Amino acid sequence: MNRPNDVGQSAAAVTPADTLAAPAAGPDPLDAADALRAGDAAAMETLLRAYVRETGTEVPPTGQALLLDLPASRLTLSVPVRYRSPTGWHRFGAPCVATTEDSHGVPADAALVAAGLIRETTLGRGVLPHHGGDATARVLDSARRTATHLARRRAEGEHGRGPTPFLDSEQALLLGHPFHPAPKSREEASDAELDAYSPELRGSFPLHWFAAHPDVVVGGSADGSSPAELLRPLAAGLEVPDGMVPVPAHPWQAREVLARPEVAALVDAGLLRPLGAAGPAWYPTSSVRTVQRPDAEVMLKLSLGMRITNSRRNNLRSEMRLGVRAAQLLAAGPADWLRAEHPEFGILRDFAWVSVGTDGPETGLETAIRDNPFRGGGDGAPEGLCVAGLLAERTGPGDGTPPRHRALLCEAAERAARAFGVPVAEASERWLARYLEVLVIPLIRLQARYGIALEPHHQNTLVALDAHGLPRAGWYRDSQGYYLAASRTADIERLLPGATDGVDLVFDDAFVDERVAYYLGINNLLGLVGAFGTLQLADEGRLLRVLRGALERLRTAEPTAKGLLDLLLDAPVLRCKGNYLTCVDGLDELVGDVHTQSVYIDLPNPLTEAQR
Repeated sequence: MNRPNDVGQSAAAVTPADTLAAPAAGPDPLDAADALRAGDAAAMETLLRAYVRETGTEVPPTGQALLLDLPASRLTLSVPVRYRSPTGWHRFGAPCVATTEDSHGVPADAALVAAGLIRETTLGRGVLPHHGGDATARVLDSARRTATHLARRRAEGEHGRGPTPFLDSEQALLLGHPFHPAPKSREEASDAELDAYSPELRGSFPLHWFAAHPDVVVGGSADGSSPAELLRPLAAGLEVPDGMVPVPAHPWQAREVLARPEVAALVDAGLLRPLGAAGPAWYPTSSVRTVQRPDAEVMLKLSLGMRITNSRRNNLRSEMRLGVRAAQLLAAGPADWLRAEHPEFGILRDFAWVSVGTDGPETGLETAIRDNPFRGGGDGAPEGLCVAGLLAERTGPGDGTPPRHRALLCEAAERAARAFGVPVAEASERWLARYLEVLVIPLIRLQARYGIALEPHHQNTLVALDAHGLPRAGWYRDSQGYYLAASRTADIERLLPGATDGVDLVFDDAFVDERVAYYLGINNLLGLVGAFGTLQLADEGRLLRVLRGALERLRTAEPTAKGLLDLLLDAPVLRCKGNYLTCVDGLDELVGDVHTQSVYIDLPNPLTEAQR
C-alpha cells in the first residue's frame, strides 16, 4: 500500500531551505486546547481568507496586522498575519476589535467577525443587511461542526486511522475548503445523524433500500446493462419482492423523499416500497454523498438534499446522463489514448445511474454508479489519496501544542527529503514536478487532443504515492464537470455519433479555457503551491517558477493547448469562483445555467510574475 507512513525520525532531521520565511511567532490558534476555540479560529481564518481574496484586500507582510475597516458596523478588525501567501493561502492569527481604550484590542469571535464582514458586503452591494443572516448562520454552523470534528479526532490520538488509505484521506478534511466561508455547514441534520454521515467522524451506515416496480425504474449505463443487473449484487441478502428492482438511497434522503408528492404517489400505488436499512456499512467520502465500501466493485454517488456548503446535493438526471455519455465517449478512443500516452493517469467513470419515476422532476432517488479501483491495496493496485485530504491542515493533539505533521503532505515531503538526502524544500519541488507529470499534463493533453475538459479541483483529484512519498499515479473523478470545446464538436461526433445529443456538454472554447484555468490553474495548482507555502515546506516563489517552466515546455510541445496555457501563463488576471460572495448571495451552485450558478471574480495571476 502506498500510504504516507509516520516518519520514524524527528522532523528536525530534515530541515527546510534557509530561504523560507518563518511564520509569525506565537501559538497557532488552530492548536488551542479547547476544541470550540480551535473550531472558531478555523472558521474565522477560512472566512477571512475568502473575504480578502474576493474583495481584493491587500494583505500585509508576515508579522504585521491586517486592519479591516467595517464602517457599516462601526468596527475595525485587527488580524495578525501569521503567513502571507503569494497565492492567497494566508494564515491569520486571532482577530481583535481595535479600540481607542485598549491598545491590544478586544478579542473577536467567529460570530462577530462573520456578522461584521457579511454586513459590510451586503450593504456595499446595495442589499439590506438582513439578507446576510443566512450566510452568517452557516459560518457559525460550520464552526460548531468543525469543533466537533476536532474533538472527536483528538480523542483518537496520533495513531487514529481510517479503514483504508483511500478512506483515511477522504476523512482528513477536518477544517474543509481553505477558501470557503462555511466549509462544514450541514444545518439540516441532527448531531446523531451526522455521527453516522460525516467522513470527518469516520461515519458509516447501511444503505436504505426501496423495492421499485420495473415500470417506474429509469436509468442507463455506458454498456447497456440494466440498473437491476448493476444493483442486485449490492443488495445481496436483501429480501426484494419478486419482480421488483432494488434501489438504494442515503438514509437521510430516504426519510425526506417520502414527503415528496411524486414519491408518495408511487408508494400509495404499490409501485415503490420502502424496505429500510440493510446490508453492510458504506463509508461517506469527502463529498459526504458519495459512499465507498472497500469490498464493493463500485462506489455510489447518492442524492442528498441536505445543504452542504453552498448547495443541496440532489443528483440531477441531466448530470447522470452526462456521466454515462462521457463514459461512452472515453471508450470511443480517448481512454485508449490515455492508457498509451499516460498509463499512470486514469478517470473514474460515473458509468451508470438509476432512479424511480418516469415523468416529471427528479424524485430524489437518483444514484450514480462509479468505478471503485481502491479496495485497500491488497491486490497490489495503487491506492488513490484525495489531494484535498493530502493538503488538509491538522490541529494539535489538544494540549495547546502543534501536531507532529500539519498535513499528510508534510509526511510525504519529509519522506521524500529523507529518501533523496535533500532539504524538504527541494523535495517539495520534486513532488510538484511529479504531480504535474502524473496528473496535470495528462489533463491538459486530453483537452488539447480531444477538446474534452474537466473540473479537477483538489477534491476531484487523487494521487498514489510511491515508497519515497512522491506521486506515482493520478486520477480524476466526478461526471458533473465535463466540457467539450465547441471547436471540436465535429471531431467528437465522428468519434462517437450522437455524443453531444441531449446533454449539456458543448461550450464556447473561451469559456472552457476560463473554467479549466479556475479549476486546474487556481484551485488545484496555485492551491497546491499555496499549501506547500503555508505548511512551511517550500518557498512559493520557487514553486511558481517550477510550475511556470513546466507549463511553458508543454505550450511548446502541445500547440493545440496554447489557448489554455496562454491564459494560465500570460493573463494578468484569471476568473476565480467566489465562494464567499456565492454564499452571501445564497446561490445554489448546482441549480441554473452553468454560466451563472456561482459568482466569479478577477484574481491577479501570480504565474505572470514568476521567473524561470
